[in-house]
Amino acid sequence: MNPNNLRYSKNHEWVGLINKKNNKAYVGITHFAQKELGDIVYLDIEDSIIGKKINKEETFGTIEAVKTVSDLFMPVSGYIIDINKEIISHPDLINTSYYDDGWIIQIEILNIDEYNNLMKLEEYKNYIQEYN
Repeated sequence: MNPNNLRYSKNHEWVGLINKKNNKAYVGITHFAQKELGDIVYLDIEDSIIGKKINKEETFGTIEAVKTVSDLFMPVSGYIIDINKEIISHPDLINTSYYDDGWIIQIEILNIDEYNNLMKLEEYKNYIQEYN
């Protein structure tokens, strides 16, 4: 995925729209987030979330790094379609391929306005400048 084509949340998740007709998208964490967390060692995402509706800002799992454990927040309301099984067994993919193979979940967005209201790349870059 190209970072220019993604949308970003204030919780440092990205959303990449796959199919505009059915609002399917991938969700992952940003380069900034994985850099702040450090080496990712474990993800706790229950298979039972597949098929469930999770609202914007609700947690859908946790991510554990050497430094800390953080919640994963839904950047938009949606139904969980799939979990990236590859990152469950190889969580370091989030560090090495955060915008490609390191996606975390696939969703069906329920409210496209929530997606449209997320930050574009330049807005997100300005937002993370506050942390530096």
